[in-house]
Amino acid sequence: MIEGVEFKSLITHPDDRGFFREVIRVTDDFFGEGFGQISHSLVHQGVVKAWHLHRIQTDWWYIAGGVVRVGLHDTRTDSPTYRETMDFLMGDGQRERVLKIPPGVAHGYVIIAGPAQVIYIMSHVYNADDELRIDENDPEIGFDWQKNPTIE
Repeated sequence: MIEGVEFKSLITHPDDRGFFREVIRVTDDFFGEGFGQISHSLVHQGVVKAWHLHRIQTDWWYIAGGVVRVGLHDTRTDSPTYRETMDFLMGDGQRERVLKIPPGVAHGYVIIAGPAQVIYIMSHVYNADDELRIDENDPEIGFDWQKNPTIE
């Protein structure tokens, strides 16, 4: 587990109409960095969106549909988990949860079953100067986006 990366398990309330699921509250300790913006992305199967990271912004991801293989890589030289990588699935058929990504942790995903509905909650309003990009096939990270997804 990368230092500062957290998951919040969600509770689903199903009934004959479907379900209700609360994703995040301003009063959650998990959401301590506060609210800046929420965004929604529809992404087609097979698409890779990687790598990027932020200097200041914390991200929370919720997958509202589809299956996403997430990759995280710690780029913070002062972190006890520097250069560690995480690889896991989120979305349909997976544990219901929200992912918290702290600043300095490179993140990306590939859509395994799509299209996927990705909800981004951010601690700050988008600022291009805060976003850093790394090539999806960066050899220092060495993440293979085409391999079979990790089974949890």
